[in-house]
Amino acid sequence: MPAASTERTTTVVIGTGMSGLAVASELSRYGVDAIVVDGMYVPRTSQPLNTGILQRCDAADAACLQERSEILRHLRNYAASHSLDVRSTTRAVRLDRLDETPAGAVSPGLASPEAPSRQWAIHTANGVLLADHVVVTRCGQSQLRRMLAELGIAIGQNLVAAMRAMGMYLVGVGELATPTPKEVLRQAKVVGQAISAKVHPGSVHGALTGTFAAVSALA
Repeated sequence: MPAASTERTTTVVIGTGMSGLAVASELSRYGVDAIVVDGMYVPRTSQPLNTGILQRCDAADAACLQERSEILRHLRNYAASHSLDVRSTTRAVRLDRLDETPAGAVSPGLASPEAPSRQWAIHTANGVLLADHVVVTRCGQSQLRRMLAELGIAIGQNLVAAMRAMGMYLVGVGELATPTPKEVLRQAKVVGQAISAKVHPGSVHGALTGTFAAVSALA
């Protein structure tokens, strides 16, 4: 069997739904390279992290469903017209944090060799994706707590800052259900600005990184 391939990019977005496409579109507007893969699911026998079955906030709201469908249609059109790298048939199966950047593995879009060297390894059935930033979408609160604990991130008041310092971001995260479509777009914009500020330190987005109430509620 041939060895698994390894690709390098600036950002990997986990989740090809509305949240994933929204943040990928924002990153595209800021000139940040990204690969979008399908939501991560680990079988029950291995402590599941399922980013694809979080209860929807709009299940009984026809107007919200229509709004979500319209936004999703627009995002899919944007992804197609701008040739975003969306891999709907590639599912993330494991997420690892790497301590150092391998020699010669400077990713496209990194501002300089002095940029943060910590990378993420996103394992898929098709190979490994190495990235400087990872965006997780539609992850439930209990799943998020478990994932962060496994990654050695303490749940506290500086959670968002700690996650961002290591290049990890969340979009589409709510308390008990997914956020409204407008809140998802807001989160995607904030994350797009935050990553752009790290990739392009001289840009105007450095002061516009913001935080999410839903995430700080973990404190």
